[in-house]
Amino acid sequence: MELHLNTYGSFIRKKDEMFEVSIEDKKVKLAPEKISSIVISNAATITTDAIQLAMDYNIDIVFLDKYGNPYGRVWFPKIGSTVLIRRRQLEMLSDDTGLQFIKERIAIKIMNQYRFLQRLISKRDLPADKYKYKMEHIQQAALCIMNAQGNLESLASSFMGWEGGASKNYFAILSELIPEAYQFEGRSSRPAHDAFNAMLNYGYGILYSKVERALIIAGMDPYLGLLHSDNYNKKSFVYDFIEPYRSLVDEPVFYIFSRHKFSEEFIEPVHKGIVLSTPGKKFLAPVLLEHFDAIIRYHNKNRKRIEMIQTDAHAFANYIIDKRKDYLESSQQVKLKNFLDSRFDDIGED
Repeated sequence: MELHLNTYGSFIRKKDEMFEVSIEDKKVKLAPEKISSIVISNAATITTDAIQLAMDYNIDIVFLDKYGNPYGRVWFPKIGSTVLIRRRQLEMLSDDTGLQFIKERIAIKIMNQYRFLQRLISKRDLPADKYKYKMEHIQQAALCIMNAQGNLESLASSFMGWEGGASKNYFAILSELIPEAYQFEGRSSRPAHDAFNAMLNYGYGILYSKVERALIIAGMDPYLGLLHSDNYNKKSFVYDFIEPYRSLVDEPVFYIFSRHKFSEEFIEPVHKGIVLSTPGKKFLAPVLLEHFDAIIRYHNKNRKRIEMIQTDAHAFANYIIDKRKDYLESSQQVKLKNFLDSRFDDIGED
C-alpha cells in the first residue's frame, strides 16, 4: 500500500522493526512488508531510522510541496523496484512494449474524444450525417495507429500526424457545438488565441502536474520519453502518459461555454494572444476540481475520477517489471475494442 502523511504535525519513526505513525494523539504500527511507498507533505516529519528501515525494504519516499508537486525523493540505491522500472523505461524505447504502450495511449485519447463528441451530438437535434465524415476520420486515425507496423522510431512522425488529424476534427466539431460567440479556430497554446483554448491550456497545466506526481510516486522517470523526445529538462514521459486524461479538462471546459457560464473578465490579453486572468483562474480551478473528484468505478473500486492517473501509473509500473499481466483497466479494454470494431452501444456514457 501507499502510505500518505499529509496532516500537519504527523510523524513517522522506526519502532521494533515497524513503522510507527503518529497523527495527532493516535499511533499506528505498520509492517514495512505492507508498504510500497511513503508520500510526505504538509509539514510531516520522518526520522532517519525510519528512512533507513524504508531503504532496507526497498520503499521509496517521495516529498511533496504544499501544492502537491514532488520536489524530492529517497529511493533504494541498489537494484530495487525503482531502478528496475526506470531501466525498463529505457528498454521500451526499442521493444514492442513501448510501441504498444504509445499505440494504446493515443488510441484511448482518440476514443475518449470520439465518445465525448458522440454523447454531445446524440443530445442535439442535428442532421444524422452532419458530422459523419469528421467522426469517421477520427475513428480511422485510431485504427491506423493500432494497425501500424514497424518500430517506435520509424512510426513516431506517423503517430503524431494521425493524432493531429483526429484532434483537428475533434476541436472543429467542439467549436461548432458551443455558442457562436465563443467558437474558435483549432487548438492554440503559448499563448491561446481564444478564450476556449486559454481555459484548456490552464486546465492542462494542472493536469500535467497531476501526471508528473503520479509517475514519480509510481517509481517512473518523467523525463524518459518514448514518443516525445527526451530533450534536456523536458518531462517527455509526462506528455506520453497524459494523453487519455485530457478529456478530464475538455469536458468541464466545454460545459462552461455551452452553458453560458463564461465571462469576459476571465481572460486578459498578452503578446500575440490571451491567457486566463486571476478571476478566470479562480473560476476554473474549482470547476475542474469538482469534476476531478467525482466518484467513478475504476479497477474494481470506487475512486475519484482523478485517481485514475495514479492507479494507472502504478499498474503500468508493475506491468513493465512483470508484476502484472496487463495494465489497462478492464472496462477501458472493452471500450477500446468496441471503438476499434465500430461498436458504440454506450454512446459515450461512463
